Amino acid sequence: MSAQGTVWGRVRARLRTFPERLAACGAEAAAYGRCVQASTAAGGSLTKDLCAQEFAALRSCFAAAKKTTKGC
Repeated sequence: MSAQGTVWGRVRARLRTFPERLAACGAEAAAYGRCVQASTAAGGSLTKDLCAQEFAALRSCFAAAKKTTKGC
């Protein structure tokens, strides 16, 4: 198998586990989504680091979920 095929295989494996990780982090994902939605609502403006706290919580949850997911 070529080096490129190996890379795509790893990418596909990660993408297959994404729904499980997202389900495990539903509350964090919802909080981040609400923050982004509120800042882009009528008259709102999404700027850098506006939802950084919510994103950091989501990222931490994904990292913890990755440790519990086998294979990646």
